[in-house]
Amino acid sequence: MSNRNKRFVLIFMSLIVLSICLAACGGNKTNNTPAATVAPTDAPTDRKLTDALGNEVTIPANPQRVIASYLEDHLVAIGIKPVAQWSVPNGIQDYLHDSLADVPTIPYDLPFEAVTSFEPDLILMAYDANVEGDKFAQYSKIAPTFTIGDKLIADWRATLLKVGEVFGKSAEAQKALDEYDAKAKAAKEKLQSAIPGESAAALWFVQGNFYIVSEKLSSGDLLYNQLGLTVPEVVKEVSATGTGNWNAISLEKLAELDADHLFLVNSGTDADSQALSDPIWKNIPAVKNGKIYEYPSTSSWLYAGTIAYSQVIDDVLESIVK
Repeated sequence: MSNRNKRFVLIFMSLIVLSICLAACGGNKTNNTPAATVAPTDAPTDRKLTDALGNEVTIPANPQRVIASYLEDHLVAIGIKPVAQWSVPNGIQDYLHDSLADVPTIPYDLPFEAVTSFEPDLILMAYDANVEGDKFAQYSKIAPTFTIGDKLIADWRATLLKVGEVFGKSAEAQKALDEYDAKAKAAKEKLQSAIPGESAAALWFVQGNFYIVSEKLSSGDLLYNQLGLTVPEVVKEVSATGTGNWNAISLEKLAELDADHLFLVNSGTDADSQALSDPIWKNIPAVKNGKIYEYPSTSSWLYAGTIAYSQVIDDVLESIVK
């Protein structure tokens, strides 16, 4: 082959190679964007948080199968549906039915086998006792386990914010609180206008016994601190020595109850309801004056949280503000 022909062949081959390269580059133009130009994402990542007992817990980026027994009010408030819900032999938190109707139950003491069967990817514990002894280690083998703790759980507002923090939903938790506070404030104004200065008390009747709500805890905090109703002297007296949210009170002591309005959560049965027919009960001023408002055990009065208390506010307004 002459030198001239050799040069021609080389030039021709070079042009073919060049055209192939150009075609390849053109074909991949939209798929080979340099990494530096890709917009950043805010995909959630695993986080390490220290719980109330000092355990460093790795929280999954986006937990899908959550067990948080007795913390369901707070979960629902921030838009999370658990894989199982708290229960005791005689019931569940019925007031959450609209949100948890299709959620199966799990015993309140969270047996290891039951927890394992739900294949959770995160477990939230309310109380220290839930993980006492070697329980924390046992639960942690099933899924990451985070304890809110006795100290914090006593404050339902702080508990909601902590639950929000655990799930990376602090903004949602704060929004739920803000909306609730606005509702409570509006309700207080309505009550002050409708029954200025009037008093109220809440009673729980169960197994033939009466319990009166504490002045500063549970529904008592709602009635007196948030809604501004006057505290009866009997409530002050019992609260001074009582230690629970609801404290036992005798029928004889109830005869001294000087409340203008009385809210009764009736968990009694036909067998033990005779106390509600006793002359002493019928002569309590609020009962005698028809200012008693009765609610079933399925109501939210025995619980705490933005959802529970929001329903209690509805009950109070419906009963008193005509």
